[in-house]
Amino acid sequence: MELTVEKLIYGGDGLAHLPPDEHGPGKTVFVPFVLEREQIEAAIEQQKPGFARARAEQILTPSPQRITPLCPYFQSCGGCHYQHSSYKHQLEIKAAILKESLRRIANIELPKELVIHASPPWKYRNRSRLRVQTEPDFAIGYYKFNSHELLPVQECPISSPLINRAIAAFWQLGREGRFPMDVQEIQCFSKADDSEILVGCYCLGRVPKQIAEGLAEGLRNTLPEMVGIVFFPAHDKDSSRARGEPIHTIGKNSLIYKARISSYRVSAGSFFQVNRFLTDELVGIVTDSRKGGTVVDLYAGVGLFSSVLNREFERVIAIESSPISHSDLLYNSPSNVKAVQSTVERYLQNVGGKLKPDLVIVDPSRSGLGEKVVSASISLQSPQITYVSCNPATLARDMQGLTNSGYKIEKAHLIDLFPQTYHLESVFHLVR
Repeated sequence: MELTVEKLIYGGDGLAHLPPDEHGPGKTVFVPFVLEREQIEAAIEQQKPGFARARAEQILTPSPQRITPLCPYFQSCGGCHYQHSSYKHQLEIKAAILKESLRRIANIELPKELVIHASPPWKYRNRSRLRVQTEPDFAIGYYKFNSHELLPVQECPISSPLINRAIAAFWQLGREGRFPMDVQEIQCFSKADDSEILVGCYCLGRVPKQIAEGLAEGLRNTLPEMVGIVFFPAHDKDSSRARGEPIHTIGKNSLIYKARISSYRVSAGSFFQVNRFLTDELVGIVTDSRKGGTVVDLYAGVGLFSSVLNREFERVIAIESSPISHSDLLYNSPSNVKAVQSTVERYLQNVGGKLKPDLVIVDPSRSGLGEKVVSASISLQSPQITYVSCNPATLARDMQGLTNSGYKIEKAHLIDLFPQTYHLESVFHLVR
């Protein structure tokens, strides 16, 4: 059937509607790898009570923004969603989605211009996680689109050159039979300048130390920039998540990640922003012109913001629940930064009422803050809140609670940490 794509939505799909029939208005249809206002010939792949999913069989009237994708795996790989669009238009898509999410979910219209910060569109990732298969033949790659099936890849154009060299080294060692059978996933983390790389292996069994050392030796020979390799036990349901102390650490277990504004120790298993070109810009947007007595940094990670905020605030209280990230936070914290290992909800329940900070920074995961943390954050009575978000839907939900309590949006930024994908990062400065 022929469909007209009305707009793109968060998640990467285009939205269209089936023609109306005797049962009522046409059902909503979601179609990946299309652009707004395109006429397409589509095939329905899945019917649900309230919507349908389809694939574009043919682009009948292409958008003027449509381009030829750079990556040979695009549409087969589940990692990228917008390679068929010019990069300038990708930014327009993300800005429209962010604004619409605020309008639809929270009834918020941005009072001021949304400031957009572009990234180099390729080779930007400093971290990549790859699935490993050792039987019947070795393969390494990503999940196929909308699947948990392995798609073998030889390269990844959005990852740094050093990570691509690491992928080539993994293939070489795998073909030689030197990959431990129990390694299910590998995570590579490189410095901003691509001078060093740290490798994490997630294993469903205990890899013998001799075999682990053999893999490390092989990688060092083909990838001299590798400073260490850490083997973690992994959850059965999510083999990329560690469930205990490392099994083996060969070489270093961390990198010193040098940014222009500060330097950070980042251990294998710690969270750090993935765009090696925009880290300083993100930190600058969050911390610039902020000063005072006390700042509370919730979801602090390894101290990305705390390690800069301490220069303009008398006291920084940084909250992080992950043991690995908290260890790095302690290492990276100057003397006037208090690093607390706790969930944000528990910390605010215990001591939140005793604090009267000049600034609160929140940088939650995609699930956002949630009602309890929003309420507890409001009770801090800070004149300023800076919200760093990676999900416009949960951002809008939380912003509704914050603005209803009297906070107003002072500035709004879209920082494109994830070119070629539907993911977007935003920073909102709130005041009251």
